[in-house]
Amino acid sequence: MVKIKNVADAAGVSTATVSRVLANKPHVRPEVKQRVMEVVRKLNYQPNRAAQSLRSNTSKIIALIVADIENPFFQKVSRAVDDTAQELGYNVIVCNTDEDPEKERECLELLRVGNLAGAILAPTLAGLENFNDIYSLDTPVVMIDRHASNYDVDNVLIDNVSSAHRIVTHLIEHGYRRLAGVFGSSTTGRERHDGFLKALKDHDIKPLKDLIKFTEAREEDGFKVAMKLLKMRDRPDAILTSNSLLAAGILLAIREIGLAVPDDIAFASFDDTTWAKLIEPPLTVIEQPTYEIGRTAAELLIKRIQDPTRSNREVVLKTKLIVRQSCGCL
Repeated sequence: MVKIKNVADAAGVSTATVSRVLANKPHVRPEVKQRVMEVVRKLNYQPNRAAQSLRSNTSKIIALIVADIENPFFQKVSRAVDDTAQELGYNVIVCNTDEDPEKERECLELLRVGNLAGAILAPTLAGLENFNDIYSLDTPVVMIDRHASNYDVDNVLIDNVSSAHRIVTHLIEHGYRRLAGVFGSSTTGRERHDGFLKALKDHDIKPLKDLIKFTEAREEDGFKVAMKLLKMRDRPDAILTSNSLLAAGILLAIREIGLAVPDDIAFASFDDTTWAKLIEPPLTVIEQPTYEIGRTAAELLIKRIQDPTRSNREVVLKTKLIVRQSCGCL
């Protein structure tokens, strides 16, 4: 690995001069700057940003800690966070917790040992319930996707209850009465479950315990749950699920059983993935403003890094109901 001393020796200057050139500081003669940069390019020298941060105590690296990097929701959020951070002069490292509080603790330890400037976090359920014990950090944190308004952090989220209420109401108004709900086991899934129940109550429909399921938010778990629902003697006439990974598993189960959407069973979900509009029939969804969530979170975090005294903010972004043929409503 090429070190800064190698660059200094090759350019015939001190390491301090190389540092000033790379930091674009004044008081370096143009010809010296040009000579140093030519050596940097020739040797393909890459500055050690972590070491620079430790020396200056002003890190330009933030962490994005998500529940499942395979989830398209978090993929889009990650892209927005990285784009925004780069625009504002920061770099991003991504950590994946798999909804495991121990992995979450390990990721958060990076904030301490890595001297990171801050973190954007989609907390696990256990982490959120024990926030004050786990997140005893002096480092700025912004929460996304999971509600944490009682803590000393910024929040960026959507109104999960009203969004679920809206899409379930849409199904009910088009004649569906025996509705099943498949929800992830996170706080987000619980809030969407609450909206599901509220819509049923508002239309005098009694929720059926056998039709409401919580599971891990993975495709294989969605498949297993859906197979049980679809093999019931009196199966549901419509299914709502709380994210796109579960939706993919449920669609596989529907195909495995040999049913047709929406003729045999209607289906709707959260998250407007690329495939949601490409399958036949296209999927009715709640579209989340995923890019805006990531961008807003990154902007809030960097503002907090630059001004630790600013007051906390909770930003609630709007969702959109996109009606397509999977619920037989067009």
